[in-house]
Amino acid sequence: MPSNERAAYNPWQTALKVYDEAAEIMNLDKDVWQRARMPERELTMNFPVRMRDGHIKIFTGHRVQHSTARGPAKGGIRYHPEVTLDEIRALASWMTWKCAVVGIPFGGSKGGVQCNPKELNINELESLTRRYATELVAFIGPDRDIPAPDVYTTPQVMAWIMDTYSMAKGHTITGVVTGKPLSIGGSQGRNEATGRGCVFVIDEAAKNLNMKLAGARAVVQGFGNAGSIAARLLAAEHGAKVIAVNDSTSGVFNAGGLDMSTLLQHKEKTGSLKGFSGGDSIRNDEMLGLDCEILIPAALENSITAENAGRVKARIIAEAANGPTTPEADRILYNNGVFLLPDILANAGGVTVSYFEWVQDNYSFFWKEKDVNANLKDIMVKSFSEVLETSQKYNVDMRRGAFVLAVNRVAEAIRVRGIFP
Repeated sequence: MPSNERAAYNPWQTALKVYDEAAEIMNLDKDVWQRARMPERELTMNFPVRMRDGHIKIFTGHRVQHSTARGPAKGGIRYHPEVTLDEIRALASWMTWKCAVVGIPFGGSKGGVQCNPKELNINELESLTRRYATELVAFIGPDRDIPAPDVYTTPQVMAWIMDTYSMAKGHTITGVVTGKPLSIGGSQGRNEATGRGCVFVIDEAAKNLNMKLAGARAVVQGFGNAGSIAARLLAAEHGAKVIAVNDSTSGVFNAGGLDMSTLLQHKEKTGSLKGFSGGDSIRNDEMLGLDCEILIPAALENSITAENAGRVKARIIAEAANGPTTPEADRILYNNGVFLLPDILANAGGVTVSYFEWVQDNYSFFWKEKDVNANLKDIMVKSFSEVLETSQKYNVDMRRGAFVLAVNRVAEAIRVRGIFP
């Protein structure tokens, strides 16, 4: 979805609308309804960074803690030119519901800096990260709020944040962030966790629909970390045919299936999909209308709208991105018989393995990758079953089912904790 169209939608209003629908479906107590609806804390900072030519540039950053009712806040940090406070609010709330859906003891938070990291060199990126982290020192912590990578942030960015926080506290604190390099307390399997978790629930959805993944055609919108890994695993482990993928610069289509190994090598070598010879060029607006069984929106928010939802031909949509579908598009997809795996379930693999990393850091005892993946599968399969059961109980789509399940768990925590003082 072009940025000018996406700007017409407010992700925070979308998040509130879906939350209110879930609260109404479950007849949530009005007092709890209001307490769980709004963020607990918000921080906006305007901070200076010295650029390569010596001049000072002011950047705007945010960190929002939506809920800590079930445990420390947890959520990524993104670097993107279009970061807004409302976007961060929405993402923080989705993290609350995501953690509740998969039953891990975290609340939700999110952070972001309005910048274009592609225009920054490595020194500027480090300076920006360390200054932003310094602004957050009193706001985050391993028992308070734990950041992680998100759009255009990496394990290296997390390492800089961990080091900055540790220097401020006077000793090494690895558990302040997750998604770190393995050398400083990262977890095996974390890099693949979001994409792998997405594939686990796609597999469960296919079983529920009596659909075979072997030979199924998949389209991946957004070929970053989550999208590329989901595409690779679908092809390599389930025999699916990935027929189209795109990134921020271009897209590629091959009706017979793209060679994922060659495509991934091309992406790693060139940094984009442009120029890949194993398929034909395809525009982003053509992706959604392709004949396929599986569609994975793995880019930014509000990619599927009321204007384009009717063109979707997929049987399963798995939201590897946060908030890629508007509420209006939800209704169209549901009425057209599309089985939608909502973001707070489909991309919860990342935060689940982040939880594993946090546990490992706290105990200084690290797991084998096969154990990480096995535990991740157990949680994703169980969560899919619980969301499906809830959606059937209330006769609603999977998104509303996921939200009802999550909101009920957060509401219960709020009820039993009460109000202090």
